[in-house]
Amino acid sequence: MVKDNPPGGSIWTRPERSARGPAPEHSRAEIAAAAIALADAAGLGAVTMRSVAAAIGTGPASLYRYVATRAELLELMADQARGELAYDRTASGEPAARLLALAREGRALYLRHRWLLDIPTAPIPGPNAIAFIEHSLAALTGVDLSGPAKLETIGLFSGAVRLLAQTEIEQRQAGQDATQWQSELTAYLAQSVAAGQHPQLAAVLAETPSEDLARQQDDLFERAMVRILDGLLLPHCRPTG
Repeated sequence: MVKDNPPGGSIWTRPERSARGPAPEHSRAEIAAAAIALADAAGLGAVTMRSVAAAIGTGPASLYRYVATRAELLELMADQARGELAYDRTASGEPAARLLALAREGRALYLRHRWLLDIPTAPIPGPNAIAFIEHSLAALTGVDLSGPAKLETIGLFSGAVRLLAQTEIEQRQAGQDATQWQSELTAYLAQSVAAGQHPQLAAVLAETPSEDLARQQDDLFERAMVRILDGLLLPHCRPTG
């Protein structure tokens, strides 16, 4: 049982099928799909070794033949979810445009699977995480950065997408949309600066067009990612033509 999956090391460094013993009845993909369905329906707390075992029609002890811990189960889930990225519109174009298309896909993935935000990044990436890195590096073709700097850029880019998606999800969970939140925030800040104690903030608010408050969350995400990508890439992009 567990000796086929020793607790040491990562699940990604172990073969899915042991060289000894009978052929496995279940695949990692099947196990991850069952766990994802549970999480989508009732949150990450619904994902236990017992509940996933029941979902695939086996016992908890048998599940340990495939994953040594619940943490490994979560790794399987997160990586399988990343496999949903289609990388549409990321194959050609300018680096910023390619990464922006990837950011849109990432945002949609977080909105479909909100529990992804509760799973920490695995110390060793799974196959779909590696595919994401490969596509991101391809998008950075033509950017004058060293290999390590490109990996750092991908990390910063990924963190920004995650943070913006998390903020949007938290607003939705609080029953707010972007327009409502921005309107309430602006009204509150206007009251805060009325006494004249925050002149810099008052000046910024005075320059904010009222139509900005009507922009949807999609627009906010786009504006933020464009500015972030400009900051990450523009100083390092080689001129074309």
